[in-house]
Amino acid sequence: MALLGGYAVAVGTLAWRSRGWPLVHDAPLMHYIAWRISEGAAPYRDLFDMNFPGVYLLHLGVLALLGPGDAAWRAVDLGWLALGAGAVAAFAAAWGWEAAAGGGLLFAFHHLAAGPWQAGQRDFLMCPFLLLGALGVARWVEGSAGPRGLAGAGLAFGVAATIKPHAVLLAAGLGLIALGAAPSGARGRAAAVYAGAAALPLLAAGLWVAALGAWPAWRALVVDFLVPVYARLARPATWGFHRWQVWVPLGAAVLIGLGHALARGAFGARRLVALVGVGYGLAHYIVQGKGWEYHVYPLAAFTATLGFAELAPAWRSRRWPAALSILAALVVAAVMLHGKGADAVASAEHGWIAEKVRRVTALADDLRSRLAAGDQVQVLDTTEGGIHALLRLGVVQPSRFLYDFPFFHDLDSPTREAFRAELMRALRARPPRLLVVLERGWPSGGYERVQRFPELARLLAGPYRPVVHGDGYVIYARHEGS
Repeated sequence: MALLGGYAVAVGTLAWRSRGWPLVHDAPLMHYIAWRISEGAAPYRDLFDMNFPGVYLLHLGVLALLGPGDAAWRAVDLGWLALGAGAVAAFAAAWGWEAAAGGGLLFAFHHLAAGPWQAGQRDFLMCPFLLLGALGVARWVEGSAGPRGLAGAGLAFGVAATIKPHAVLLAAGLGLIALGAAPSGARGRAAAVYAGAAALPLLAAGLWVAALGAWPAWRALVVDFLVPVYARLARPATWGFHRWQVWVPLGAAVLIGLGHALARGAFGARRLVALVGVGYGLAHYIVQGKGWEYHVYPLAAFTATLGFAELAPAWRSRRWPAALSILAALVVAAVMLHGKGADAVASAEHGWIAEKVRRVTALADDLRSRLAAGDQVQVLDTTEGGIHALLRLGVVQPSRFLYDFPFFHDLDSPTREAFRAELMRALRARPPRLLVVLERGWPSGGYERVQRFPELARLLAGPYRPVVHGDGYVIYARHEGS
């Protein structure tokens, strides 16, 4: 099929052009946390971050096996993409080789077109587990898998939930379908097998955190900050992201395909499971409320399973309105993804990605020339490269705060005041030789944001002096005698 050949060429070209993409944006933060954990720090207690333990464990594995370099992360991302595309193909294989090959290629095309900053994003890491869990449920409902298959599905969803807990929503929805397909006398056992297997990874992650002595800090972060504050922070006024319009033809291909399957009496349990997955993907994006592109990965995964499912059947049966409509939608989607991929390549070579990499290199060089062994550096940043520079240098901060945004929003929040007080205690107890302020704050603000934190502003105006004004950052050094 010519369309599959075009998708394969586009994916292969993008994969080749992506081979030099750098470690950038969010991934260095997770690398830094994993490195600190490997040195004896505890997540949440010693490192302020909102992610779930599965993310840290995965990055710990990458650092242990491959190291922190750009090439290692590129290999991990492409390898994980192969897993995700393979899981899409395995799910769609029941509808023919064209559906399997096309679905896998569509998922790969979507990922590579998104650019370097999406490499190894947490929602992307979830996808193979979500797909394998959905496949297990589909096979159970179809009668081709027994209790072990249902347990495998629950286990896959449990692993996904250690990366992001939102996976519990899909596990619950598909669990109802699985129980509905179980014999009435065996539903209790099926529920126990499924839920018990899903709980195992979560229990293991919780025990790991508790063994590190970080359980109280994790609970406090979730209860006091993640749910009441971070969940509503930076909700966009308008929803959308770069070249979001590609979802119009993709949605059309899915809807037309589902209608065609229904008309020919071939909807089946597997399509129902995939449709629930699409609904979950939409909820996964909307519930997180940030409008970030990587939150659509579960939606992309389940859309990919359905995208090519009805093209071959409609074509072979000469149902031209459906066949040509699906074909046109997939061609338009390919053209739009190709344009998006070209933008991604440009951003890596000459755009904001390249600019961020240069900033990290320059900041690391400026810090290296001013540090002695054992010196600490406090960074005020979110994702502009400050922590990435510390990762390159192997430098520790005096406080647990990797991000400064908790200090600059919710002006009347007791939690914010507690975070400010904790930072100042850490800076006084272990005064760092250098303190770095990155220009761009999140979700807004520039250098002036420091003035909204009077205690910190006084510190920078007292024992510290600006010694470097870089491109997007200022380094303050503690002067002699302070």
